[in-house]
Amino acid sequence: MTVFSKVLYGSLHVKAYDWVEPAVLSKNKDERLAKFAVDKVLTAPCGTSVLYPNAGGNLHCFTALTPCAVLDILTPTYNEQAGRKCTYYHDYPDSTLSASGAEVKDGGTDEYAWLSEIETPEDLYMRPGQYTGPAIRE
Repeated sequence: MTVFSKVLYGSLHVKAYDWVEPAVLSKNKDERLAKFAVDKVLTAPCGTSVLYPNAGGNLHCFTALTPCAVLDILTPTYNEQAGRKCTYYHDYPDSTLSASGAEVKDGGTDEYAWLSEIETPEDLYMRPGQYTGPAIRE
């Protein structure tokens, strides 16, 4: 899945990760290791962010700093049967990386975090819509 994100108004903090490959699981196998890809504040007007399936921070968290709105275009759309489930995670700073026995090849341990899957947050609000404009060609 590729995600195009545009802040329409306001400011938000973006924290995003990519999975470490091959997969590194915690000792209890409840968390998976991810590497920071993005940690910044976006304030409208600003450019469009693009998150690719395996790079650029497709595992991302938006935190509103002011009232704001974000337009996300996902392609292809979520579809659990096709393996594109909308999943939520809690991140844990990686103070335990060396204790896990995992080897870090790039950067230090402060560039990594453990991600643990959680239920959909109760306060999450998304308004889905279907694009009905003209065909988009490459």
